[in-house]
Amino acid sequence: MIKYPEFDPVAIALGPIKVRWYGLTYILGFLACWLLLRYRALRSDGRWTVQHVEEIIFYGMLGVLLGGRLGYVLFYGTETFLQDPLYLFRIWDGGMSFHGGISGVAVAMYLFGRRAGKSFLEVTDFMVPAVPPGLFFGRMGNFINGELWGGETTLPWGFEVNGVVLHPSQLYEAALEGVLLFIIVWVYSSRPRATGAVSGVMLAGYAVFRMLVEFVRTPDAHLGDDGYLAFGWVTMGQVLSLPMLIIGLWLFLRARQSPEATAAEGGR
Repeated sequence: MIKYPEFDPVAIALGPIKVRWYGLTYILGFLACWLLLRYRALRSDGRWTVQHVEEIIFYGMLGVLLGGRLGYVLFYGTETFLQDPLYLFRIWDGGMSFHGGISGVAVAMYLFGRRAGKSFLEVTDFMVPAVPPGLFFGRMGNFINGELWGGETTLPWGFEVNGVVLHPSQLYEAALEGVLLFIIVWVYSSRPRATGAVSGVMLAGYAVFRMLVEFVRTPDAHLGDDGYLAFGWVTMGQVLSLPMLIIGLWLFLRARQSPEATAAEGGR
């Protein structure tokens, strides 16, 4: 058992200006994505440029922030929003949704692709290998905030929070979605793959890891019976991840049956 250190959510305070750790983790996530995409662009034999990367980051930031917040309100806070529409803008009160964020990014990448003259899957195959580090930093932000804990546990790496030992589900997700998924997708994308294959691996990989962690993560209590949507174990996170798993597997299998092979965008 490990005693949770009770982090101060404010990283920097300059008079009335307060910079929170959660905000810094978003900045670190976008910075990591920018650096990794620059690396991939410089090794793409001219198919991708630094300007492309800068535009992808700009579009991606808008997609994450707008989609993440709208998704959270839609999936987890609709009732609160109907009672108080300004709830939509209080991102510190409720937070962000990954599934909403990825939907926002998908729309953003489609718009970028139209502007750049590239197909949607061509864009996503290029950018998704750089996404997992952002997930890692985001989950570390959840851990620092002391939110999204798992259920009670007797395992030695459980954290004592208010006298109860809990699964550090944020750290599980950081390790699986942020580290292991990064290794899998980055290595897989280092060789020529048919269009959509890399995106498929990313979607399916995230869905599997998220659905597994949901078995120990405490569900949102305001949804269903004790937070479960059905059978006493189905959570909103699993329901939202299932379409990602199906689409990811479809993209992967579709790509394997295609004679086309895209040039690896990086890692050569």
